[in-house]
Amino acid sequence: MDDIKKIDKPKRNIFKHLILMYRWLGKNSLLLIPALASLFLVSYLRTLTPLFGQHIIDSILSDKPSKLPSFLADLIQADTLVKQLLLATLLLLLISFIRALFIFVERAVTGVFAERTAYSLRNKLYVKLRDADYYFQSHLETGDIIQRCTTDVEMYKRFISEQSIEVARLVLLVGLSIYHMSKLNVTIMWVSLIIAPILLVSAALYFNKVEKMFTEIEKNEATMTTHVQENVSGARVVKAFANEAYEVEKFRKLNRTYTDSDLRLVKKMSFFWSSTDLLSFIQFFIIAIIGIIYASKGIISVGIYTAFLAYSGNIIWPMRQLGRLVGDFSKTVVSVSRLDYIMSNPGEYVDEANKITPEIKGDVEFKNVSFKFADSKEDQIIDVSFRAKPGETIAIIGKTGSGKSTLMNLLIRLLDYQKGQILIDGIEIKDIEKHHLRQNVGVILQEPFLFSKSVEENIKISDMAVDNNKVSSVAKIAQVHNDIMNFEKGYQTLVGERGVTLSGGQKQRVAIARMLLKPKPILVFDDSLSAVDTETDVQIRKALQKEWKNSTVFIITHRITTAAEADRILVIADGKIKESGKHEELINREGLYKNIWKIQSQINFQLEEDGEENE
Repeated sequence: MDDIKKIDKPKRNIFKHLILMYRWLGKNSLLLIPALASLFLVSYLRTLTPLFGQHIIDSILSDKPSKLPSFLADLIQADTLVKQLLLATLLLLLISFIRALFIFVERAVTGVFAERTAYSLRNKLYVKLRDADYYFQSHLETGDIIQRCTTDVEMYKRFISEQSIEVARLVLLVGLSIYHMSKLNVTIMWVSLIIAPILLVSAALYFNKVEKMFTEIEKNEATMTTHVQENVSGARVVKAFANEAYEVEKFRKLNRTYTDSDLRLVKKMSFFWSSTDLLSFIQFFIIAIIGIIYASKGIISVGIYTAFLAYSGNIIWPMRQLGRLVGDFSKTVVSVSRLDYIMSNPGEYVDEANKITPEIKGDVEFKNVSFKFADSKEDQIIDVSFRAKPGETIAIIGKTGSGKSTLMNLLIRLLDYQKGQILIDGIEIKDIEKHHLRQNVGVILQEPFLFSKSVEENIKISDMAVDNNKVSSVAKIAQVHNDIMNFEKGYQTLVGERGVTLSGGQKQRVAIARMLLKPKPILVFDDSLSAVDTETDVQIRKALQKEWKNSTVFIITHRITTAAEADRILVIADGKIKESGKHEELINREGLYKNIWKIQSQINFQLEEDGEENE
């Protein structure tokens, strides 16, 4: 459960998150160079505008010195007042046009930068999720994963492309304004900066508060999203149990929790923004009063006073944006934390570089294997030992939860055992490269996953270039060919999400056909014939014995009729092999297998009697 806590409570390390934000930019960070260069030019040209006003009031309309840079002041020189005003207007329009041009460049480059960064990050997230180990994937909810890969990525993209650029713009604008103000009057410059430390301290306190609130909001939104996703996927179950009213009420409560947490944040934001607005207006009022006093006493000119008012706005109003920027940064920190949980996961292939890829023939041996889950105190598999030779069929039978599927998950290394050895052809499976191992072990699960594609595409998923005759051949072995041909569009029939348009037996048989498309030296049927009738079960196994007679086959089943035809039967209970042998041996020996055989035989006999009576 530690991993769950880690998701819900990301560590707050601002410096670490800033490094992550930059690291995820990759080569796209080079696009920031022209964007920032354009931003600097735009900001510099904007801070020249107040000096034009000062030049017109003090220099053109009066005889006081101009504070406009000399290379610009020289361009406005003329022999008449009208010409000087006209030239000043034209130059100001030209500067505005240049500013607009570079604003366009900056926005265009930033837009490309944002989309490329988000595109790259989404691809990396997908690879990380694909390569994540079984334990990691089983402890994340689907709705939460979707939210991380969409909402959180979008939040990160918006921050690096908008808010981070906005921060740079504000820093440049404030810095350049302070520089020009220092040239006009140092005293009023310091008065203009009085509000800065107050706003910075309040912004830091505000950040600490809202970051915690954003964490709670993200958690509540993920829970609500998961509920919606589960109800869409499980719509048939909800309808079958007439449970719509309960699910609607549950969603209403989750929605209420999410909305309430969001409202608490809105109230906090409203208070902070209104407070900073009040401070900003007071600050601007003080500057205006001091400026009037200084101008009336002749300490500064009227032109300098108007320039100061403009520069004060360039300092005060950007400082007001701190609240919005801090709020967005807080939310981004939470999103980056959630994304980092996926990005920092090393995956299950991290130590695969030096693994071997031997030819696998199918000799499987378990030697004193024990295993327990990371969040469990007791072993689920205890000192299991057996051997399966190439071409041999091993049936594994036992009660639900006895460890049958866990054994096969250990064989394909979805899970890694802590004690003992599993050998294939005498080689420890931990020394075999995982991709190579799984390419040679075919697994059909009890609940197979089918993609929302055609039946043909689902069967050909491992090799889309395979011949269609091969597809129909494996479908016949899996006893699903006739069913497919009865569909209106045959093999081109679209399968609904997760295969919902097919029956349970059809899904299992399509999955069997998919697995049989390529020869495998080892086959695992994890209760994957449970949804087919006994006759079809027999036909599938007969076809497999004929087509795949050299493969080592493991069949996890609850049916005695299926287990009876295996070369050997393993009876699992409480994670241990309690019995081992052929069907004839086990029914003549007191034990779990004999008890199961008696119960199933009695049920079958009763069903036959009932059938005869009905006739």
